[in-house]
Amino acid sequence: MTRPHVFAGSPLDRLDYRRRDAEWIAERLADPATRYLPVSKLAPAVQRADGPTLAWCRSHALELAADGSDPIFLGARGDEILFALDVTGLENPSERLGLRNAEFPDLRAIASRLSVEDASIAAQARHLVDWHSRHRFCPGCGQPTHTKDGGWSRLCRACSTEHFPRTDPVAIMLVTSGERCLLGRQPSWPRPFFSALAGFVEPGESLEETVRREVKEEAGIDVGAVRYHSSQPWPFPASLMIGCMAEATSEEIRVDESELEEAQWFTRDDVGRSLRRPSDVLAVPPRMAIAHALLRVWVGE
Repeated sequence: MTRPHVFAGSPLDRLDYRRRDAEWIAERLADPATRYLPVSKLAPAVQRADGPTLAWCRSHALELAADGSDPIFLGARGDEILFALDVTGLENPSERLGLRNAEFPDLRAIASRLSVEDASIAAQARHLVDWHSRHRFCPGCGQPTHTKDGGWSRLCRACSTEHFPRTDPVAIMLVTSGERCLLGRQPSWPRPFFSALAGFVEPGESLEETVRREVKEEAGIDVGAVRYHSSQPWPFPASLMIGCMAEATSEEIRVDESELEEAQWFTRDDVGRSLRRPSDVLAVPPRMAIAHALLRVWVGE
């Protein structure tokens, strides 16, 4: 089986029917065997000594959660019941939680070194903790919202509106023309780093329409056929990267400088060499990024 993209491949049974059962959730929270993944400033706890691996706590962590934060039910892994817990603001969280040698590194920096399973769980936890921190008040009436269904929704008791975690779809596309592919670079990226073009799906658009619009807007290139390849959860903060292969029907590049600093056509040989070793001509995204996978597929690796 092909290894899934980083942040995909979750081992958890999310037990949708259980998380809606308030009594069952309360029983799990009272169970000393339940495990909690602490998240501080959106960084899940990681035990570097063993791999690295995610660092889990028992029920004593509940007393140290961030103000206004409730445990978020992640799911079950075999007989283990797992929750995420926001401990942002806790001084010396590793010490306070009794997690020897644990740290809270930026997830992007550590993700490719975690196992498939741990990276996926960490992404789920980060996404949900971030969503809860941003939705403490109802966008409809401005009143406080409250955790519901084990953390998978928030309820405004003032206007009875229920709010759910959102995921924003993003099209990321490798545009090709024969033996060349189109890559772009943003002003903040170091030279000679280039990547596939990408953009959010807008209201009233299909995925194919997004691909064609974004490529035309950013690089002035017309696109014909669009083919879906694969997708990747991207919890920074809440996106789903939808990878596509797209065929160009024009060649002249006209860069929108408000979007990109530069866009270029690169040959299959250029990309193949860069995948093996970055050069002065081209550096491509790391393995954890779906853009890297699209490039590998195109060069036949």
